[in-house]
Amino acid sequence: MYTLKKSLGQHFLHDENMCRKIVDQVTRKTPMRLLEVGPGGGAITKYLLAWPEVDYRAIEIDDEKVQYLNKTLPEIKGKVLLQDILKADQPFDEHFSLIGNFPYNISSPILFKVLDWEPQVDEVIGMFQKEVAQRIASGPGSKVYGILSVLMQAFFRVEYLFDVHESCFTPPPKVKSGVLRFTNLHNPYGITDKRRFIILVKAGFNQRRKTLRNALKSVLPLGAITGDAIFDKRAEQLSVADFVSLYNNFGHEQ
Repeated sequence: MYTLKKSLGQHFLHDENMCRKIVDQVTRKTPMRLLEVGPGGGAITKYLLAWPEVDYRAIEIDDEKVQYLNKTLPEIKGKVLLQDILKADQPFDEHFSLIGNFPYNISSPILFKVLDWEPQVDEVIGMFQKEVAQRIASGPGSKVYGILSVLMQAFFRVEYLFDVHESCFTPPPKVKSGVLRFTNLHNPYGITDKRRFIILVKAGFNQRRKTLRNALKSVLPLGAITGDAIFDKRAEQLSVADFVSLYNNFGHEQ
């Protein structure tokens, strides 16, 4: 057996119907490359390993879980990297898909990692705290619309798939969970400098009660903030396309 580590935010799925439902959301290809983030006790891993013609790899930070997986799922030997996902190198040179019951305390940083790898990431199926999942999938005008909503939707189609009840986990978390699908749209807005786009979006929402005229002073070039009406709006009022327009017209040379 293995122990659950609160320090790593470990809540493991035990509901087999839910495990199968999550796995069924992956768009299957033949052949395909698949990365599982945080396989833990292997709740969904055993289903993924059963797929034919899949180059499966996993990243797990907990050595005890890696040893457990190697003992209980012999076919996984050599396929699990004992690493911190936030410090990991890209696991494949070619295109790949990603799946994970993400530790809720690092789910946002994991998505920034996905953005780093975005040119090679075809799809992500991820479980998040429900509140976070709803925020990422929300649109402009919503009070929960924010940085990750804009950044992920600029590169991926984001779908909220379904809720996952607390009783599906051991131990039950204190919050509800939700599963999202991210489908790569292959940079539809033609963003050439992702780092600058991220800086712009973060600045807009870091002072979300202020208009963009005030919120973006620190990141736009001197003289870029003009009389354009877009600067009289707050970040939550802008669509993804509006942010891209800001980036293209004003934020390209910051």
